[in-house]
Amino acid sequence: MSSGKILVAQGGGPTAVINQSLAGVVLEARRFHDITRVYGAQHGVRGIVNEDFVDLTRETTHNLELVAATPSSALGSTRDKPDIAYCQEIFRVLQAHEIEHFFYIGGNDSSDTVRIVSLEAAKARYPLRCVHIPKTIDNDLVGNDHTPGFPSAARFVAQAFAGANLDNAALPGVYVGVVMGRHAGFLTAASALGKKFPDDGPHLIYLPERVFVLEQFLADVKATYERYGRCVIAVSEGIHDASGAAIATLLSKDVERDDHGNVQLSGNGALADLLCDEIKSKLGIKRVRGDTFGYLQRSFIGCVSDVDQREAREVGEKAVQFAMWGTKDGSVAIRRTGFYSVDYDLLPLDAVAGKTRTMEDEFISASGTDVTDAFRMYLRPLLGSGMPDAYRLRPASVKKILKK
Repeated sequence: MSSGKILVAQGGGPTAVINQSLAGVVLEARRFHDITRVYGAQHGVRGIVNEDFVDLTRETTHNLELVAATPSSALGSTRDKPDIAYCQEIFRVLQAHEIEHFFYIGGNDSSDTVRIVSLEAAKARYPLRCVHIPKTIDNDLVGNDHTPGFPSAARFVAQAFAGANLDNAALPGVYVGVVMGRHAGFLTAASALGKKFPDDGPHLIYLPERVFVLEQFLADVKATYERYGRCVIAVSEGIHDASGAAIATLLSKDVERDDHGNVQLSGNGALADLLCDEIKSKLGIKRVRGDTFGYLQRSFIGCVSDVDQREAREVGEKAVQFAMWGTKDGSVAIRRTGFYSVDYDLLPLDAVAGKTRTMEDEFISASGTDVTDAFRMYLRPLLGSGMPDAYRLRPASVKKILKK
C-alpha cells in the first residue's frame, strides 16, 4: 500500500529563486490526491541523515508564496558531498519514513547524490522515485540551456558592472571586479550586458575557459588604459594558467582550502587585491581599485529576474509531474524552444551527475577578453524585464577664454 509521502531538500549554494522551486514542488504535489504528506529536510542531505524533517503539508499557500519570492534556501542547505556510504544512510532514512518520492534541488553534486540514492533504491527493489531539480548560479549543468538561479545572479552582475563603470568614468582609473565561477565563466561574462555605449566597461573580461597569462593581462590593461584613460575589468575567480593552477594560488602565499580540498576562491578578496597590486607595481597606475562580489551575487534581494522566478517555479512543478506520471528517475532540464520560450525535459541522472558545462566557444571573442553577440543574444531574455539603462550628457563645449 502506498504511503503517499514525498521529501524535498535544497543543497549547495543558495540562489535568489531556489524557493520558487520548493514552492513549485509543494503546491504541485497538493494537486495529486495520492500525496498524503510533503516533508522538507532541513539543511539538505545532512538533515536527511539526521532525520531533521518539517511537515510542509501544513504550510499555508499564502506563506509558501511569500517564501517563494524570498531569496536563499528556506529549508537551509549544506556543502556535504555524499559518497556511497553517505547515500546508503540517506536511503535507509527514506525507507524508514516510507518516502516514495525524493526531490533534491541543487547543482552538480546534488544530481550525483540523487543518482546514487536512485541506484540504492533499485538494488533494494524499493519503490522510490528520485528527481533532481536544477539550481546553480554558475550555469554549469550539462543538458540545460540555462539553470535557475543563474539569470538573477547574472542580472545582479550586469547591473553591478554598469554601476562600477559609471563610477570609474567619473573618477578614472583601473577597476577590477572578481565574480564567482570556478570552471564556468557564464556569470563573469554577464558583466558585458551592463554596457550601453562602445567605450563603456567592462573593457576586459577574463574567463576560466581561457588560459590566463599575467604578462598579457598587464599588456591588455596598459593598452586599454592608454586608449580610454581608464579600464574596467571583469575577472572570474577561477582564472588559471596553462597548467590549470588557479592564479589566486600562484600570486598568494596563503592558500585556503574547503572541506573537499578545493582551493577557496570565493569571498576572501585575495585575487582582486593581488591583481590590483600587479597593476600598480608593474604599470605604475596610481588609482587602482578592486572588489570581490563574493556571496552578494547569489541571493541579492530586489534584483531578481522575473523570467528566472517563473522558470524556477516551473522546474519544481515539472519535477512532481514527471515523478507522478512517469516511470523514470531523472534530472529536470530547461530547453530553449524559441526567442523566447522554453520547454522541460527529464534527462537520465548519469547524463548530468558529476559533469560540468563550460562556456561554448561561440560565446567567447577571438581575443578571449570579451563575449560575442551570440552570448548577448543568449543571455538578454533571461535577465527579465525592467533592466535599467545608464545615459550620458551630450555636452556642448563652451569656448575657452583664458586657457587657449
